[in-house]
Amino acid sequence: MSDNLVFDAHRHLGVLPAYPFYGGPAINADTTARATVDQLLSDLDAEGTERALVLPNYGVPDPDVAFAHNELVLEAAQRDDRVRAGLWVSARPEDRARTVKALALAGETGVRALKLSFLLGGSPTAPECRPLLDEIFAVAERHGLVVHVHTSPGAASDIDQVGNLVDWYADRCAVHLVHFGGGMSGHIKLAGSRFFDWVAAGKRVYTDLSWAIGFAPHWLAREIEHRGIGHDRVLFASDQPWGDFPGEYARMRSAAGDGYFGELVFRETFAALYD
Repeated sequence: MSDNLVFDAHRHLGVLPAYPFYGGPAINADTTARATVDQLLSDLDAEGTERALVLPNYGVPDPDVAFAHNELVLEAAQRDDRVRAGLWVSARPEDRARTVKALALAGETGVRALKLSFLLGGSPTAPECRPLLDEIFAVAERHGLVVHVHTSPGAASDIDQVGNLVDWYADRCAVHLVHFGGGMSGHIKLAGSRFFDWVAAGKRVYTDLSWAIGFAPHWLAREIEHRGIGHDRVLFASDQPWGDFPGEYARMRSAAGDGYFGELVFRETFAALYD
């Protein structure tokens, strides 16, 4: 077992079917994905991961796949106290029935988050998505859940789009922005000012730096020290199987260190947010 003893704020459970991405042959890119709770728990043992927020695996353009993994992550959370569950939800009108079914599980033991991603369609600013967004955040507020939102540069997942969710809802609910913008433009927009502007304004906004470009964790840590805010808004996340636990751990440990900020990143902020 590793001696990392960390809390992982973002990893996935479930295996995706093969899919012909970008016009190529059908592939299985999630090579380290886990299909069972036993496999997940074995990974936690090997890593020394004491707590984990576990989310449905997704990525193929079929919402049924992601929604089908909700029961699996709920099983994991109710079987082992190390696991917290995040339920897949969607703001697309086409997914209303499935999202309503998922939201009905929000009060179940072990559920601590609702997972939103616009990679499979919809947009934070599309008028047809706003009614379900309002419902999702209302349920999160009622149950004290975090809304966990994917970010990546461009299109509906860009921080220019996803940031509206912080503006609209983060006074009432905690919003976890995954991947710190997900690339160069997102990192610059967030670390340059926007992330700190939200924190200073009292928004309940959090982030992790999985997938982050190499310079971003160190820059964010420097800005936090310089500005004196944001220490308690950054979490370690592996994003297994799309991330790499040893690599993500080493990068964030290098940036956060093993003092006060490192303790917050690797343990205490998770405990405050997800325990």
